[in-house]
Amino acid sequence: MNVLRRPQGLSKLRFYSTQTTRPFVPPASLNNFDFRQRQPEKPRPTSPAFYTARPEFYDQLSSLESALQYAKTALTSCHLLPLPQFAREALPPRVNAWVDKRELGLKLKSTLTTSRYRRVVLVLNELETYRSIAERAGIVELQEGIKGITELFERADAATMLARGKAKPVKFDEYGRSYTLGKRKTSSARVWIVPVQQPSADKSAAQSMPAATETDNALAALLNPNSSSKSNEPVSVAQILVNNTPLSTYFPIPADRARVIHPIKLAGLLGAYNIFAIVRGGGTSGQSGALAHGIAKGLAAHEPAVAMILKKAKLLRRDPRMVERKKPGLAKARKRYTWVKR
Repeated sequence: MNVLRRPQGLSKLRFYSTQTTRPFVPPASLNNFDFRQRQPEKPRPTSPAFYTARPEFYDQLSSLESALQYAKTALTSCHLLPLPQFAREALPPRVNAWVDKRELGLKLKSTLTTSRYRRVVLVLNELETYRSIAERAGIVELQEGIKGITELFERADAATMLARGKAKPVKFDEYGRSYTLGKRKTSSARVWIVPVQQPSADKSAAQSMPAATETDNALAALLNPNSSSKSNEPVSVAQILVNNTPLSTYFPIPADRARVIHPIKLAGLLGAYNIFAIVRGGGTSGQSGALAHGIAKGLAAHEPAVAMILKKAKLLRRDPRMVERKKPGLAKARKRYTWVKR
């Protein structure tokens, strides 16, 4: 039973608690104790995004969003926002060349993913929209402030990059001839377009002739240049020569001839211009498409009023469709060989 006995050293001491290993400390003795030396305060974070994984990125994004909100509030106070849909469509198209993802990451001192890069670009695009609204409204101070922000994120070669996609203007020589280049598949066509110079004797006859009859005669003369010589009607001097050959002779397939004449009929300029072309490469389908592309570009240069009509018909852009390459192990681009069991 010696286990239940109190140790000899503790028999003469009295404790105010049940724990015998820790001596009693009166509360009054702690009045002069300085707890701040033992637990110093942590420094406050310099930014609200301190505890995020990318504080520099979110600080810059927060600054851009604050500028966006300030611009929106300023335009709203001037009764320019919300902008009606017809007024927003009347704004000039936004043309910007922002820095790429890698360079923007260097500016923001953070590695950017595609989603974060798009998030920044969306804010910059909205800022540029507000800048164009302020420019139209004549708010110079707001316009210059937004411009100073967006210039920080533009490419150094922005002017060169934006000019890369623009079509070069068609040049005219001293005789009023235009030179254009059309392409389709592997074919290319060099096209010269010359306005028709009608003789003075035929002008009175052309004025007395109805417009529908004149158009039909011009179309017939283009498709069948030898058929008009048998009639007594005035002969149209407009013609299309492809590789020094009439159009109907060079393209025997009617679909190819219709493809060539389509931009002229759409613009309503049948019989108004002489067209000479040199076509190289590809087959008849590609060559007719290239010739139509070159003719449409030349007509848009001669008659700027029909340029929008040709653009909506997608005749001023190069058709990007090409023949798909043959794949190894296949009969053609996608056709497979017939499966044989044995």
